[in-house]
Amino acid sequence: MLGVECYDGCRRFSFTLLAVNAEIIAVGSELLTPFRMDTNSLFLTEQINQLGVEVVLKSIVGDDLKRLVAAAQHALFRSEIVIFSGGLGPTEDDLTREAVAEALGVTLRRDEAVLASIEQRFATRGWKMSPNNAKQADVLEGAVVLPNPNGTAPGQWLSGKFDGRERIVILLPGPPHELKALFEAECRERLRSKLPPASLATRVLKVAMLGESQVDARVAPIYKRYGDVQTTILAGAGEIQLHFKSRAATMDAAQARVDEAADAVEEELDDAVYSRNGESLEQIVGYWLQMRNATLAVAESCTGGLLGERITSVGGSSRYFSGGAIVYSNTVKTDLAGVPADMIERHGAVSREVAAALAEGIRYRCESTFGIGITGVAGPTGGTPEKPVGLVFHALASDSGTEVIERNFPGDRQRIRWFATTLALDMLRKKLM
Repeated sequence: MLGVECYDGCRRFSFTLLAVNAEIIAVGSELLTPFRMDTNSLFLTEQINQLGVEVVLKSIVGDDLKRLVAAAQHALFRSEIVIFSGGLGPTEDDLTREAVAEALGVTLRRDEAVLASIEQRFATRGWKMSPNNAKQADVLEGAVVLPNPNGTAPGQWLSGKFDGRERIVILLPGPPHELKALFEAECRERLRSKLPPASLATRVLKVAMLGESQVDARVAPIYKRYGDVQTTILAGAGEIQLHFKSRAATMDAAQARVDEAADAVEEELDDAVYSRNGESLEQIVGYWLQMRNATLAVAESCTGGLLGERITSVGGSSRYFSGGAIVYSNTVKTDLAGVPADMIERHGAVSREVAAALAEGIRYRCESTFGIGITGVAGPTGGTPEKPVGLVFHALASDSGTEVIERNFPGDRQRIRWFATTLALDMLRKKLM
């Protein structure tokens, strides 16, 4: 049972939440299909983190009363703040109100003021309200109604004790434009007033071209020393992200702990860390090129323009990116990048020699400081025992000469192409450093 205290016609609550965690439950069977994604929880997590609260669990539950009741009961047992999104509509499968009421052991009442507001909304638009819309005026016993200016389903807010534990329960509509506006107008400051002073600090380190297990083996002994800093390692194609998070009474205190842990990890990984504040590899390369007053041109075969796309995805890249060519056929390799035809015949299009010639040729044609050449076998076909799928040669040409790196990347065509462009960018980053 959720216990509440009421004074002078408005609800006030006599507790202060400490060491607060939150849980988000997205409601709707459509979110369990391949056709609809839960984006509300991303928005809510960002908003709640800004209040110094960590979201410890997210779940999606279909439109099934028993499952919703069970999900609500488990959430109320383990989390101080529980937010439901969706399931507040007028149809038979909108069951969030009923499920939360059962989980809390409270009743639902038809709020005449809410009902009148819904009726007025329909009348203003010249529409006839269906009888089933009236269920959107059902309010949990003890709840504060949160007006929804963008829809007919109001939000609801409950705060008090559930089985002796202090809890905040929030019900929000599912449509994102309704949920966001309602949360910002009605929930953010309510939460802030209930929460103790707290801040959640984060920091992200990004590492290029090292394996996840290799990174963790090096840094685990370091981050384990910081029990009050949560460290998460995420792996992508050619990139490792290390996320650090800590909560404290002030942002300065939380950030100091995060920075201490991140700095120690960064010292161990040295120049493998390319970003300290969340920037992308292409952004970092752009920064370095501008600082060196340098320009870049690229000649791509197996990556098919992906490298150029990544470079030009950064605003202002025209200041340092001269241009490039997608040199897929052997004839175009010769015509646009100046690769000698007899070189391709002798060594093959996928070779160290051709990669170097691509980098040097495109640099010469574009009159740029640096030239990058990429050639390889992206698959899924075209590989041979000598040159298997995943084999890629990367070349970087400059005044000081031409460097070539050979790699055999795992995965499908998309991953191989992404790996290849990541290595090419990281080669340039290290050269610029």
